[in-house]
Amino acid sequence: MVSGGMACIKYMSFIINLIFAITGIIFVAVGTVILVVYSGYNNFMDSWFFAAPVLMIIVGAIVFIVSYFGCCGAIKENHCMIITFSVLLLIIFALELGAGIAGYMMRGKVHAMVENRMNSTMEEYLSNDDIRRSWDIMQHDLQCCGMNSVNDWAQVGFSDNTVPDSCCKEVPTGSKCDLNSIHIHDDGCMKNLQDAIEHNALILGGVGIGITIIQLIEVIFTCCLAHSIRREYETVETAAH
Repeated sequence: MVSGGMACIKYMSFIINLIFAITGIIFVAVGTVILVVYSGYNNFMDSWFFAAPVLMIIVGAIVFIVSYFGCCGAIKENHCMIITFSVLLLIIFALELGAGIAGYMMRGKVHAMVENRMNSTMEEYLSNDDIRRSWDIMQHDLQCCGMNSVNDWAQVGFSDNTVPDSCCKEVPTGSKCDLNSIHIHDDGCMKNLQDAIEHNALILGGVGIGITIIQLIEVIFTCCLAHSIRREYETVETAAH
């Protein structure tokens, strides 16, 4: 029914919807990976930090479902389905925009969050198994030691220049990691963790901007397609009378 340039828009809209569905799957995958990767860091982060990947999973699932309306509407030239898709797409765009603004405003809280959490948990390293595992995971993964430096561990009960074994790249059998080891990590963990969080947030922000641009293009295409289909129907009805 749709011909000429609008037929091109129709098939381009279908292709973009397929890409849109794939981005939904990517959102779900990335959100899940973040939750899994940072699950061992939960003692260093407030609950609001984990709201971002959960939101990504939810939005990704919604995007995938919404893309179905777009694909079906484009192929079947269903005006109602296309309009429904456009409205849902605008709602998703608004949610993502709001989440992006909230995330940007919260980025200034990362330093304070990490500092407060590390201060409180470091003192419990020797008495709390869960916190000890979190510190060991972080020091091993980020190749760091202590909060600001290796000397921090002397203030929480470590003596004879020793530090947790996770502060060293490798520990010979029968010995412990100490300040004189050639394998010890020199960097403090607070800066490394903050840098890792901000770097990942920057990547996610870039991906989010790219997705919203695709969504805006898709809204334009679907609106043009809906207008064309409505005009074709009106033309057919006029000719029939």
